[in-house]
Amino acid sequence: MLETFFSTYISSTIRFLFLLAPFFVVTMFLALTRGLPATEKTSIIRRACVSAFLMGVILFFAGPLLFSAIGITLNSFRIGAGCLLFLTAISLVTSGTRNHATGLPDEDRDDIAVVPLAIPVMIGPATIGAIMVYGAELNRVSEVAGGLLGLVSSLLILAVLLHLSGYLEKVLGKTGLNIMSKISGLILSAMAAEIVLTGIAGFIAST
Repeated sequence: MLETFFSTYISSTIRFLFLLAPFFVVTMFLALTRGLPATEKTSIIRRACVSAFLMGVILFFAGPLLFSAIGITLNSFRIGAGCLLFLTAISLVTSGTRNHATGLPDEDRDDIAVVPLAIPVMIGPATIGAIMVYGAELNRVSEVAGGLLGLVSSLLILAVLLHLSGYLEKVLGKTGLNIMSKISGLILSAMAAEIVLTGIAGFIAST
């Protein structure tokens, strides 16, 4: 049981971290909070990560309920979510940005922590589908616990990166952050391919 928990925890942490596209989030955070005091930036990071966690937990458990409600199979959703995730990966690889969250809000917002930082910068359409797929794949209690803890750990790592965003910008520069986003996109494309291939194999096996 412990072995299953730890293996699920480690794999889930890595999966969720790349799903969040941390270096793209850092780039957007720097642009959205330019000129703000450090205390306000800290508050934004905390609220954004909490909002992303709450959304992630809801999606994590919503998969099976949604699939049964609208009458689709997990394999079909794997294929659809994987394709959407692959489009996001292509956008990251080609331009270093996510295709659904490339611009900043036109108007000034009182609170940018939830929108647009948590949604859709951290958790966009492709991430939503992938979280639902991963949540539906975990059945045993140890797996579910490992998956949830992996989600928490990935958000904590992201929060640390956001706190260090100023230093990362100085060390890596905009070009360096863009390159790291592209590397993340490459790994994300492999994850997307795995989801699609698993869905196709499961669909073929079921028929």
